[in-house]
Amino acid sequence: MLLANGLIGLREGLEAALVVSILVAFLVKTDRRERLPYVWLGVGVAVVLSVAVGALITFTTATLTFEQQEAFGGSMSLLAVAFVTGMIFWMRSTARTIAAELRGKMDQALNVGPVAVVGLSFMAVGREGLETAVFFYSSVQSAGGGTTQPLIGFLIGIAVAIALAYGLYRGAIRFDLGKFFTWTGALLVFVAAGVLAYGLHDLQEAAILPGLNTLAFDLSDALPEGEWLGALLKGIFNYSQRTTWLQAIAWLAYVAIVLPLFLIRPRARAAAK
Repeated sequence: MLLANGLIGLREGLEAALVVSILVAFLVKTDRRERLPYVWLGVGVAVVLSVAVGALITFTTATLTFEQQEAFGGSMSLLAVAFVTGMIFWMRSTARTIAAELRGKMDQALNVGPVAVVGLSFMAVGREGLETAVFFYSSVQSAGGGTTQPLIGFLIGIAVAIALAYGLYRGAIRFDLGKFFTWTGALLVFVAAGVLAYGLHDLQEAAILPGLNTLAFDLSDALPEGEWLGALLKGIFNYSQRTTWLQAIAWLAYVAIVLPLFLIRPRARAAAK
């Protein structure tokens, strides 16, 4: 789970950090540094709210029965998949225009007043924060709940994202953000497919979906999750040594549909132009 969660933390953290750096750079370049505290206030509130939501989700499940926990965990996994899918497509479609849009919104917020600046900063960062909170919960559940690897992975990813965003802001680092988001987005498709399969298994254990004992394959002897390769596949792709037909079909269908839509459509549009 370390690598997969590091990737999520990197993606979400870099998106949020880039948004903040754009807002800060706009205020600095337009000689309105006195408004910077309002930006940091909005960012701080968004971070605190995201952490609070993550804690609330995690501690709430402790009072539920096994079936309720599985139903809740499965539902949160499906929600996390929806968030991650929307995130990769949103960044692909807005990567080239996000800076201009944010500068325009900040200019409007400055004309309205400090509250609008705080609100804009909060909304710009809060979306990524809430997505991260939901995905973090799903990752902890799929890891078994008794390990700190998901948290360590997220923190490492976010730390790297902040360092990269600061380097880009200062001009010390230059790389193709379009290619970065394309490669990480493609990897996240496989991560999300694993979370989808895990969530469906939770719903099967909660007796909401059928087919819990109808297995597509059982690799408990050939590729157990306890050995290094099985643990690696589980950590990155949520591999399950006992996979039901519903899980297998959902995983394949998600990858077969989402990955081509993510990778092929931009090229088709470019060729059409």
